[in-house]
Amino acid sequence: MNIHEFQAKQLLARAGVVVPNGKVASTPPEARAAARELFDGGAQRVVVKAQIHAGGRGKGTFTNGLAGGVKVCSSLDEACARAEAMLGQVLVTRQTGPGGRLVSKVLIEAAWPIQLEFYLAVLLDRSTSLPLLMASTEGGVEIEEVAAHTPEKIFKVAVDPALGLMPYQARDLAVALGLRGDLIAAAARLFQGVYRCWWEADAALVEINPLGLVTALDGKARLMVIDAKVSLEDNGLFRHEDLQNLRDLAEESPIETEASHHDLNYIKLEGNIACLVNGAGLAMATMDIIKHYGGNPANFLDVGGGATKEQVTAAFKIILKDPNVRAILVNIFGGIMDCDVIAQGIVAAVKETDLTLPLVVRLEGNNVEAGNLTLAASGLTIIRGRSMAEAAQQVVAAVAA
Repeated sequence: MNIHEFQAKQLLARAGVVVPNGKVASTPPEARAAARELFDGGAQRVVVKAQIHAGGRGKGTFTNGLAGGVKVCSSLDEACARAEAMLGQVLVTRQTGPGGRLVSKVLIEAAWPIQLEFYLAVLLDRSTSLPLLMASTEGGVEIEEVAAHTPEKIFKVAVDPALGLMPYQARDLAVALGLRGDLIAAAARLFQGVYRCWWEADAALVEINPLGLVTALDGKARLMVIDAKVSLEDNGLFRHEDLQNLRDLAEESPIETEASHHDLNYIKLEGNIACLVNGAGLAMATMDIIKHYGGNPANFLDVGGGATKEQVTAAFKIILKDPNVRAILVNIFGGIMDCDVIAQGIVAAVKETDLTLPLVVRLEGNNVEAGNLTLAASGLTIIRGRSMAEAAQQVVAAVAA
């Protein structure tokens, strides 16, 4: 589950991490009040930041012509004008796609002069099954670009989850980033706070880009979170009722939200061949083989290992809400799953939805004979695939026809 930048900074501040003074606003009057408070508090400049679940906001463009969803302002009137121009408008970035995202909130923060920018993140290293603290001197740049062009500028620290991030590890990382003097201790405290935020929130990712070395009001250099992204692990949310309340359904696809209500894992893609599969690995393989034979998958849809007839019917209804879908491929391997339950669900779904699109079904595994008999006895027009490769070829051919 993704959350907004202002929410991520609230979680970081709760863990003792230094973040800029700021407030979120949903209306122009709220934005004016927030900006006035910052200027009255001594800020020379403020930054107005559109709040959407997508990166690249600063380089994005609003459909009303305003360039950039992150604007540094030197006066109250300028800040108010920028906020008013963003609120209620659609921001298009490289991550939103051409449809963009509606901006319903802006974050207004004090903007301090930045001396240096760093990158910092905590995530799970799946190759070692250990938490990984990752930092770089190349802040403000996508970490993929740094890894591709200057990998020597990325520093990694593996953390023993039984001990947590040790003070000496945090200090060593601060030194590796080139920090000296009092900044080493300040950085170590910040790193430990960021790790604590990741651990206590059951986060999948905490990313700070950039982490800024800024000049504060007293003229001293201080480390401060300039931008932050936190992705929460869905499977850990049952332990965090307070974090569940951070979910913004307006930022999610309505179809994906509906799928989650039926315990279905659905992600919309750009193709025209819908997939209904049990198991994430098989779903990935199904999408790959569709691409291999010249097709284009319209979705990732995993019904899980123990789907019911009702879930299969719900899955079909969700698939048919995508106007781009031209054919459906059902690819089921029955391990725990009973193939006959899936077959009954398919028959019920086809009848209930009056399906007219080509439907290719490949069943294999537990109780497959009964499943095949159920499909055959239904009297429905269902194309049977004897193998995954054959089923993929059949559904691609059906779309071409």
